[in-house]
Amino acid sequence: MNTYFADADGLKIEIRSFNTVIVGSGAAGLNAADHLHAFGQEDIAIVTEGLQMGTSLNTGSDKQTYYKLTVAGAMADSPWEMAKDLYLGGSMDGDIALVEAALSTRCFYRLVEIGVPFPHNRYGEYVGYKTDHDPRQRATSAGPLTSRYMTEKLLTQVRDKSIPIFDGYQVIGILTDQESSQSIGLLTLSLKDIENPDRRYVAFNCTNIVYATGGPAGMYSASVYPESQTGATGLAFEAGVKGKNLTEWQYGIASLKFRWNLSGTYQQVLPRYVSIDAEGNKKEFLNEHFQSPGHMLDAIFLKGYQWPFDPRKTVNQGSSLIDILIYQETALNGRRVFLDFTHNPTWGSKNGELDFSLLGRESYGYLERSEALFGTPIQRLAAMNQPAIDLYRNHGIDLTKEYLEIAVCAQHNNGGLSGNIWWESNLEHFFPVGEVNGTHGIYRPGGSALNSGQVGSLRAAQFIAAQYRDQPLSIADFLSQAQTQIQEKVRLGHEFIANTTGSSSVEQTRQALGKRMTSTGAHIRSLEEVEEAIQATRNELLSLPKTTRLNSLRDLPTAFQNRDLLICQYVYLSAIADYIKTGGGSRGSYLVHDPKGIIPQPDLPDVFRFRPDKAKLSEYIQEVAFEQGRCHFSWRKVKPLPQEEQWFETIWKAYRDGEIIR
Repeated sequence: MNTYFADADGLKIEIRSFNTVIVGSGAAGLNAADHLHAFGQEDIAIVTEGLQMGTSLNTGSDKQTYYKLTVAGAMADSPWEMAKDLYLGGSMDGDIALVEAALSTRCFYRLVEIGVPFPHNRYGEYVGYKTDHDPRQRATSAGPLTSRYMTEKLLTQVRDKSIPIFDGYQVIGILTDQESSQSIGLLTLSLKDIENPDRRYVAFNCTNIVYATGGPAGMYSASVYPESQTGATGLAFEAGVKGKNLTEWQYGIASLKFRWNLSGTYQQVLPRYVSIDAEGNKKEFLNEHFQSPGHMLDAIFLKGYQWPFDPRKTVNQGSSLIDILIYQETALNGRRVFLDFTHNPTWGSKNGELDFSLLGRESYGYLERSEALFGTPIQRLAAMNQPAIDLYRNHGIDLTKEYLEIAVCAQHNNGGLSGNIWWESNLEHFFPVGEVNGTHGIYRPGGSALNSGQVGSLRAAQFIAAQYRDQPLSIADFLSQAQTQIQEKVRLGHEFIANTTGSSSVEQTRQALGKRMTSTGAHIRSLEEVEEAIQATRNELLSLPKTTRLNSLRDLPTAFQNRDLLICQYVYLSAIADYIKTGGGSRGSYLVHDPKGIIPQPDLPDVFRFRPDKAKLSEYIQEVAFEQGRCHFSWRKVKPLPQEEQWFETIWKAYRDGEIIR
């Protein structure tokens, strides 16, 4: 590492130089750093807003899932079979699907070796279970905190290797060469030095960027992401990185006071759904819309592993009808919705005792095998998954005594930035890894995101170590190409700072953009509302330097974040509008309103009328470039699953000759 100081608009800019900078300190970013060092590239550093802030460290579910190739039992499996299942989710490139399948076991066993406590039987088999969109039993889990364990163990590896970590540095710009064809560095805010103008900005001059910033969570108000996780995808769009499948998100039921996914056991123990109005009047609202208590109880149970909202499952009393009804109670009726684990659902119970004979075969059989055909939901949860109770207790919520407030929340972005099979984007030397990379298609098996983050960061490290070993630019060359970009960001900072008035608008802006995305770009969408939101977002983005007011310099990082999020929101909403105009219907985890469409059932308002997608676009991928403030869209066919000849001698020779990683 070398350090240099330069001048930008009268301010000193510290410049640090490395071969590779990893942005983000979640499981994907840490894995990239760990592997780069192991492959011999030690001139690296991690840059993060905060080691404790990311999604990997702060999210999970009842038993957070890691999806991999089957490695237990007699069920046949292969990388190609797993790749086929990933590919058949729609709008997913076959070559990436095969990479994620082929390397799933390597990445899984690496985590085992560094101490992530995935369970195995006494024969050493890492047993699995079936998750959503999973035809086999490839899923495994280390409990509610799987990704936290991964992050903690990987951080230990990074620290043991003495890899530098710049903690408290917020990226505000991705710097490119003069042709905008490759990345050459980053501009950051030093959060601890925000009030010192000569230490406020720090630039990183680097040959490669591994971008592990997570999904753009800050766009939504109803979100299961930790509040500290905002993402930085807008900065990548601004630098010329293309987006891919931006329309494809997952939404699901989550708690609000403490943000957490309420999938799996939380639903399979059959809690009571209660809504409460402003006067405190309570009602169990699900029974108003189901044909029988058995239908309702089965839908609640199936919510466990059909957790993401799916428009296909809103009809015929399906499990996603519950998401619709929660939305109706909250967004349309102005009520609050809660899960109650202390009482059985009244409909289907007698004297407080649940009649388990009302359950369908799948629900009954699961609870029977789990030895949970008794008691109240909290008693069943304690028997099946005590850590799920402990988790909430550790965050000040006692499920044995209190209701748990919920909503349908943004949970995961299946789309994101575009990359190839080495996770390199169209901007050369720039590698988005983890959730920020849009490797997934429309539907994905639960837990495949954790696998994708590990595989993608491994692949990026492999390619950088093999092909991009060059030293960073000389300081003179770096400044000749990046100084104008640095000065533009510094001037934007000056504009924000000039409006330090003692009263702040930054949180108001954040709340407004979040509400806009949740109301128009979440699981219930309509073209008219999306187009209105696009115009509102664009107007706010253009006027932001003038309308932003800071209470103090401590608001400056949020002001920069708001600009990133507004760029991101503009591109994402534009992608949704383009998808609908191209003929796309309701698919994945969202319902597109169509006044001439079907309605899940007659007692629902017309806002829920939709046209089921006919899968005509599932063989295509939507890509977008953000240029000069406007979005440019293209649609291309998905790449097929590779079916190359697997002759050992020729592959071995190509491997020896260094022809594989290129």
